[in-house]
Amino acid sequence: MEEHEQWEKPDNEDDKHQPEQRIWSWGAGTEGQLGTGKLQDEHHPQLLHQPSLSSISSLACGGAHVVALTSDGKVLSWGRGSSGQLGHGEVVNNALEPKIVTSLDGYFITHVSAGWSHSGFVSDTGCLFTCGDGSFGQLGHGDYASQCFPVRVSCFVDQHVVKVACGMRHSLVLLKDCPLNQVYGFGSGKRGQLGVSKDRIKSINLPKVVSGFEDVQIVEIATNGDHSAALSVDGHLYTWGRGFKGCEDSHFPQCLDSTMSFTKATLGWNHGLAMTGEGEVYMLGGNHLGMLSDIQNVSSAKQLPVDSREANLDKVLGLEGAKVVDIATGAEHSILVTENGEVKTWGWGEHGQLGLGDTCDRISPVTVSIGYDLNEAASIRVYCGSGFTFALTMP
Repeated sequence: MEEHEQWEKPDNEDDKHQPEQRIWSWGAGTEGQLGTGKLQDEHHPQLLHQPSLSSISSLACGGAHVVALTSDGKVLSWGRGSSGQLGHGEVVNNALEPKIVTSLDGYFITHVSAGWSHSGFVSDTGCLFTCGDGSFGQLGHGDYASQCFPVRVSCFVDQHVVKVACGMRHSLVLLKDCPLNQVYGFGSGKRGQLGVSKDRIKSINLPKVVSGFEDVQIVEIATNGDHSAALSVDGHLYTWGRGFKGCEDSHFPQCLDSTMSFTKATLGWNHGLAMTGEGEVYMLGGNHLGMLSDIQNVSSAKQLPVDSREANLDKVLGLEGAKVVDIATGAEHSILVTENGEVKTWGWGEHGQLGLGDTCDRISPVTVSIGYDLNEAASIRVYCGSGFTFALTMP
């Protein structure tokens, strides 16, 4: 059995009923983002053996760095830190191993996000902290300075933040129990991704309200590239920012005209994925570099009634009726997990981020072998950075 397929078996019978949490990474790794201790790409999934990652509850993958959240509210980070995005108080080009963000030790962190070169952290008391590159105002501190330590965003001191989404050069924030003014945007706005004005905005450095959600309750937010998205409590998908397939940009959230109810949405640089409550997955955008399935092999769904846009939401086929339970998107690649534990990837593969042993692109989902019986795990979650991928079992 090859090295990337090995795993440690439990020492006693009781352990078999409580499987250990396992984390794999693959793809671009020349800046330490894979957590393998090496500065190299990996074309196969690599099982990580970091003791500090034994209680991870979720991950956030950025341009070339990773932020991990533990079950007890602690935060670790590694990878590229050249803009202070790791939050360790110093500029680090390549951090090879996970390190605790000690300045957040006095808080119980419940949500984290990683953008291209900045990071966001939300505590259980609703505090928002950001660090990293601030040259576009994406940290929300009222200036364009970068920060090496997480700094609390003072705009929300009297509000309860529940989620933050860090994109390429902008950020979104979701507030708790706030029927009005519930979503805020800040940072670069040149393609309309902030959703705060009909006019073209280069950037803003203080959070402003995203327009169009006055009568809608939002429960999820997502960002990547120059795109933004949100999901309402009743499953409606909204997108704004750079237009897909070369269509016109939208400066305000636009609701997808569909009878489907979505439970999760993720964004790449030129595409997006949306998952329904029935476990079906649909793709938004074109098929550049094979990031979406071959247009000849998909069925067109509902049209987007956004100005003159003709972008379709296309169902991901080739899943043989299997229910999908998780999705993620990188810059130009995608990954999903089926209810029977199969991990499938497709899209751009130059750095091995598809985990298939080569650097080829794929136009449709292909099963990844991670050398582990996923039936032993209660579930598996997947995460994508710009050109790398993580998989995490949840015992």
